[in-house]
Amino acid sequence: MKLVITMSTIIAMIMIILVTVINLVSKKTFSDREKSSPFECGFDPKSSSRLPFSLHFFLIAIIFLIFDVEITLLFPMIISMKYSNITSYIMMMLIFILILIIGLVHEWKQGALNWTN
Repeated sequence: MKLVITMSTIIAMIMIILVTVINLVSKKTFSDREKSSPFECGFDPKSSSRLPFSLHFFLIAIIFLIFDVEITLLFPMIISMKYSNITSYIMMMLIFILILIIGLVHEWKQGALNWTN
């Protein structure tokens, strides 16, 4: 057992040393102003190269992720259905779905789902 721990430690130390050496060797030695600009052709841009960030799109993406995570929480409930009492299972599912619907209605009332504003 001591041999395994010793070998693991030695391998980890060798990997840390290799990563450090690779990082030191691979660094660029000079920084060019043209290469760091968004346009390499040398012309000054007439407008910003980036579009303004859409906060509405961000809110829609967050809502999608929240409901996506909630869907993954529903899958274990399907497996637990055969091990639980059917009435308690139905109550648990109804409460869970009711919480999701309340959250959706709240987002709807706040205007996060309107694309036209």
